[in-house]
Amino acid sequence: MPVVQRDSLALHYEIQGSGPALVLLHSFLCSGAMWREQVEALAEHYTVITVDIRGHGKSSVPQQPFSIYDLMEDALAVLDREGIDSAIWAGLSIGGMIALRAAVKAPQRVRGLILMDTHAGPEKMLKQLRYRLMVLAARIFGIRLLLPQVNKLMFGDFTLVNKRDLVNEWQEEFARVPMPTIAHGVNALCRRDSLLSRLGLIEKPTLVIVGDDDRSLPPHLSREIADGIEGARLEMIAKAGHLTALEQPQAINEKMLEFLREIDAGEAASSPSENSTPEHS
Repeated sequence: MPVVQRDSLALHYEIQGSGPALVLLHSFLCSGAMWREQVEALAEHYTVITVDIRGHGKSSVPQQPFSIYDLMEDALAVLDREGIDSAIWAGLSIGGMIALRAAVKAPQRVRGLILMDTHAGPEKMLKQLRYRLMVLAARIFGIRLLLPQVNKLMFGDFTLVNKRDLVNEWQEEFARVPMPTIAHGVNALCRRDSLLSRLGLIEKPTLVIVGDDDRSLPPHLSREIADGIEGARLEMIAKAGHLTALEQPQAINEKMLEFLREIDAGEAASSPSENSTPEHS
C-alpha cells in the first residue's frame, strides 16, 4: 500500500489504471473507499489516485490541528511521490474545498476541477456552533448517539428510505472515525477562509455537481461556485443528498466521464498535430 509521510503522519493512497492523472478526494468522515464505483469506471481511461485524508481510512490519526491548506499540501505530496506534475482534481465536500485551494494556490498542478457538494465560502457562525456542539456531544456520549443526525446531513431522503444497506454500511464507517480526526476536522472546516472573491482567478475547466437534496451544503452554494468560475457547468443530481458519489454512482460516473472527455478533446484540439509541418513564408 503506497504511503507518503508528512508532518509525522503516514498518508495512505491507492493508484489504479493508466492515462491522464485524476485525483479523488473524499468527504469528511469517509475515506477513499467512497469512490469505489467511480474508480472502476474511470481507471479504464485514467490514472486514478484515491487519497485517505488525515485521520480517515488507513491514514494516520492527527494529534495536532490542521487546516484545509495542510490537506492540499498532503495531496500535492502524493502527486510528487508519483512524479505527476498536474492532475484533474475531483473532490466532494471537504475534498472539493481542498481541490479549490489547489486551483488557487498551485494552478500549475491542476488541469481541471470536478467540485461536488462543496462550498467556496466560510462556515456560518450558526453552523460552526452546531458542529462544535456535536463534537462536544461526541466526546461525552460517543459518536453513535449522533449517527441519526449525521445520516440526515450525509444522505438524501430517497437514499435514507430506499438504500438502507448503503446507509447502514457507511454509518459504521462514520462511527469508526477517531475522535481526534473529528475534532480537528471540524475545526479545519469551521476556520476555513473564503475563496468567493478569488473564484474568478480560476481558469481551469470546471464541473460542479450537487445533489438536489443536499442538506449539508445545499445546491445554491454549488451554484455560487459555478457562477464564479468562468465557463463552469453545474449539474444537479436527482434523488441524492450530500454523498452523491455513493448515492447515485451511475449518474456521477456519466457526468464525470463526459466532462473528462471534453477536457481531453479540448486539449487535443489546441495541441499541434504531431504530423503537422510548420508553414514557410
